[in-house]
Amino acid sequence: MLRLRLGSQDAHYGGQLVDGARVLALFGDLATELLIRHDGDEGLFRAYESVEFLAPTHAGDFLEIEGEIVHVGSTSRKMRFEARKVIRPLPELSASAAEVLAVPVVVCRAVGTCVVPKDRQRSKA
Repeated sequence: MLRLRLGSQDAHYGGQLVDGARVLALFGDLATELLIRHDGDEGLFRAYESVEFLAPTHAGDFLEIEGEIVHVGSTSRKMRFEARKVIRPLPELSASAAEVLAVPVVVCRAVGTCVVPKDRQRSKA
């Protein structure tokens, strides 16, 4: 699991809206960690099977990113990812106001496949 706050440097559009590609980059970071833990190698992200953007993200949002390997082939690793907004800023109250969401908001889900060549696989989970 990754946890982080989106900053103003992540905002790409008006209203401090963050580009969905930023969440996909976070999924890629998590995939790298999962592959290192499973195979001892970073591997390569091959393709997304599905991506669903379900809610917007903004600068100041805190996200939790979870992922898991759901299928292991001889070189392929199918993974499932979910990003949830757990804290949001409240700029209408003050520049530093924020709230912890009672129910996290799922902002993105995806399924993708990574590949670790056999000669780079050093460990098995």
